Amino acid sequence: MKHVIIGNGPAGVVAAETLRKADATAEIVLIGAEPEPAYSRMAIPYLLEGNIEESGTYLRKTEGHFASLRVREVQARVTSVDSARRTLQLADGQTESYDRLLIASGSHPVRPPIPGMDLPQVQTCWTLADARAIANLAKPGTRVLQLGAGFIGCIIMEALAARGVKLTVVEMGDRMVPRMMTPKAGGMIKQWVEQKGVRVLTGKGVKSIAPLGSNPGLLARLAQAIGVGAKGDESGLAVTLSDGEAIACDLVIVAAGVAPNVGFLDNTGVKVGKGIVVDKTMQTSVAGIYAAGDVAEAPDLFTGAPFVAAIQPNAADQARVAALNMAGGEAQMKGVVAINVLDTLGLISTSFGQWWGETAENGGSGVEFIDEANGRYISLQFKSDVLIGATSIGHTDHVGVLRGLIQTQSRLGPWKDALMADPNGYMAAYLAAAQKAA
Repeated sequence: MKHVIIGNGPAGVVAAETLRKADATAEIVLIGAEPEPAYSRMAIPYLLEGNIEESGTYLRKTEGHFASLRVREVQARVTSVDSARRTLQLADGQTESYDRLLIASGSHPVRPPIPGMDLPQVQTCWTLADARAIANLAKPGTRVLQLGAGFIGCIIMEALAARGVKLTVVEMGDRMVPRMMTPKAGGMIKQWVEQKGVRVLTGKGVKSIAPLGSNPGLLARLAQAIGVGAKGDESGLAVTLSDGEAIACDLVIVAAGVAPNVGFLDNTGVKVGKGIVVDKTMQTSVAGIYAAGDVAEAPDLFTGAPFVAAIQPNAADQARVAALNMAGGEAQMKGVVAINVLDTLGLISTSFGQWWGETAENGGSGVEFIDEANGRYISLQFKSDVLIGATSIGHTDHVGVLRGLIQTQSRLGPWKDALMADPNGYMAAYLAAAQKAA
């Protein structure tokens, strides 16, 4: 049996190791498109902050790790898949056959169709090559505009702030981390970030990016409005926002979201929605082809609807299930749950599950506790007496029990009313639910 894995990120690495444990004789091929060893993208901000070296981003530190497992590593980009013949076409002209295929190709950063997006001072922050470029450009005092304040954007923002840049963040949504935080929570994070010296503009987009030096007329018009004209500004950028405001900067970081790497799946029969649609075994619509990680759209724990949960723990869980089934076992994902934990310039926030809640018509109800003076917030969302979602700010002790209550789908009974009265009592509710289950 020959197993081929496209992608050597967290999902691909865990899958390769799980396959070897499950099948001692199978041929295993791990394909990665980048020249570096398998690494974690989530570690890149720590690299930019100077907390780790590049080797600190590597997923496995022992030299020869994959060779010791008899996993053959291939550095190449997959350009197409022939699902009928079970072969892959690689960018270097080579082909690779397979019996079972796992697609763990992850995502790529979205570059919005904005004029000037291809300028050299406009960078994404997704690869180690990106990190090297940003480290070279983002020196203390550098004027940086970041496009996007979602989950990934906030992590990048933390690294940029640590480098001592003058930072402006532009977010199209009405709040920071709009796909993770309730309106009130997102607003509290914005207030915190601004107190730390970062300018945050929500509800706005970027209309265009233009080099100042190549357009003397533009430079003259902007001189009074945004203070350009000092020595060195000729090599900078003018970023025009959707409301007409112009901002001078030296570097633009694009953190406007990601999209799954699925372009090589054309004409394969593999169903693609927001990601590659899989069932609870992580198998796609084509027999023998599986998917895991950021690229996979798996059934949600509560609704069963396809859902992309692009987090590393989820990638590892999906990879194990996929690998066990590829090796002939029987494993299933119970269901995907959104799990987000974020440190934004020292402010801890979390969201779990269906944090946005459910409609009253479907049995939904919720409660919100706000203590802005002490930087604390919690929102709990229920369906009947089951906790289905939670959002918190400033809670660090035992906040993981919220995730536990959601994932176990524990019926809270009278504890639901207690939490509606005081959502801060979630630890007592968890202990009661755990004792009941025991």
